[in-house]
Amino acid sequence: MAPVFGKRLRKATVTTAVAAAAVAALAASQAPGVATTDQPRDEWAADSAPPPDGDSATGNSPYYTDLPPLESPVPPSGKPGGGAKGDAEAGLPATVLDAYKKAESAVRTAKPGCNLPWQLLAAIGKVESGQARGGRVDGDGTTLTPILGPVLDGNGFAKITDTDGGAFDGDTTHDRAVGPMQFIPSTWASSGKDGNGDGKKDPNNIYDAALAAAHYLCGNDRDLAVKDDLHAAILSYNRSTEYLNTVLSWLEYYRKGTHEIPDGTGQLPGDRSDNDQPRRPGPTTPSSPRPGTTPVEREGTYTPPPSGGKPGDGGDGSHKPRPPKPRPKPPSPQEQVYELKNLGPAELTATAGDAFAERVRVYAQTGSGRGVPKVKIRFTISGKTDTRFEGGDRSVTVATDSRGDAVSPKLRAGETTGGFTVRALVVGRTIDPVKVSGTVTARKADKVVRTSDKPLTCVAGQAFAERVEVKATYKNKPAAGVAATATLIKSKESPVVADKGPYFKDADGKPVRTLKGLTTDADGKLLLPKMYADEAAGTYLLRIVTQGGGTLLVELEVTAPVTEEPEEPGEPSSTPSGTASPSASTSASASPST
Repeated sequence: MAPVFGKRLRKATVTTAVAAAAVAALAASQAPGVATTDQPRDEWAADSAPPPDGDSATGNSPYYTDLPPLESPVPPSGKPGGGAKGDAEAGLPATVLDAYKKAESAVRTAKPGCNLPWQLLAAIGKVESGQARGGRVDGDGTTLTPILGPVLDGNGFAKITDTDGGAFDGDTTHDRAVGPMQFIPSTWASSGKDGNGDGKKDPNNIYDAALAAAHYLCGNDRDLAVKDDLHAAILSYNRSTEYLNTVLSWLEYYRKGTHEIPDGTGQLPGDRSDNDQPRRPGPTTPSSPRPGTTPVEREGTYTPPPSGGKPGDGGDGSHKPRPPKPRPKPPSPQEQVYELKNLGPAELTATAGDAFAERVRVYAQTGSGRGVPKVKIRFTISGKTDTRFEGGDRSVTVATDSRGDAVSPKLRAGETTGGFTVRALVVGRTIDPVKVSGTVTARKADKVVRTSDKPLTCVAGQAFAERVEVKATYKNKPAAGVAATATLIKSKESPVVADKGPYFKDADGKPVRTLKGLTTDADGKLLLPKMYADEAAGTYLLRIVTQGGGTLLVELEVTAPVTEEPEEPGEPSSTPSGTASPSASTSASASPST
């Protein structure tokens, strides 16, 4: 929900000043849980950054401009006055809170490099719809009545003509932002999700809308642990610097503590960017109190004591001492961290299937360089390889030790080669993460030998009786899973593919003289398919090359077939002995008797 451009100009000075005042008050209040030294002003606000141009998820519709309380949220204690300050704003309706957390979990798996905190969804849900109007949703998460923004007809707002035929917003002339996360129909058509598994994508369902918002904010490969990416994501939702500052203030407030409340009981916001009512004024500090009054600090106002008595009296002169002001709660370990430094390798390298020799190691330190113990550090692997931490996870959380160090679990490379990145970030803080690049290289072999020394011969036109088997090794150890190529070549001097002689057969039975995609087995062995010979006799070569440079030349001998030769003139007759020839018989019968 965004203001019109002219109205945004009128309000920019006021609202920017309010945001700046709120930051100053948060830093000076010493309220429990508020860090005052380790988070620069621009870590969460960007008053000076102009909003970028372009489309947005909400069509820059109006939004709620209420700021969070100055006090850190205090969960209800059950005691009189326990958790009285800030409780109403820190309470999130049960179903709405569940939807935010499930959306965070879903994108942690789908987009592990995004690092989306559910508190960001809560901050946007607050300014867009007041957490679905205080959690007025049914058991499936659908709002009891549709939540619609104003008509975007160009009259004080952007002009967006109808894109959905009124299917989502009921308006067939112009579009309106829809649902608890206020998507305009055209954005929902491309970004809508089914978050509750009912087979529908309903912008008025908090589970669907929260999941869609999570994926939308994680678009363009953003890492929301990086300040610039976080700001870009929020501005992509509504392109207003005022909107950015408002969302960031709620994000920091929710990070300091929330609690679950029943659906329908959430605190509803009051001020919107499309009205002329001024925002709640920031805290003021008069130079001195009026005579006869006692300053009481409560959201920047001064309240005089009861009339008729002195400061500290009950009004009737009886002495009633003021209760001691509680001491500020010390900052948590997460809040003390100013910077995360890399103490491990700058790069990681391993062969496919192997464990990495080194692990990622980071150091969490304060602004003075002192290590901070018990800080939660999340290590996340992103990229197209199937590299995993020990145990198969792509994201793990580790606490720093007494020195402020955190070491990731061991990493193991999968079978997919290429590059990846390990990010280490402080959980719950917007501090630049440590990034360590890694590479998974293909398995390799530096030597290939035959497993038999038997000559490989074949008669032309027939098949070789023996199949070629080789063994690949790397540094004298069996090289398993190594890619290899087998090619029948013309000669050692000319390793081009032969056009005659021995050949393999493809799946269709056609001759082929190059085999690619071969892989050695667990013992480093490779058994080639059966070979055949055409009618060309001679000596040929089979060349086997593995990933890593292992090369072997195998000699193949093709002999001509044996055939019967014709008899030469004058050679002895081949007639079997003991059988009279026809001529001899004739001569004997013609002789005269004696």
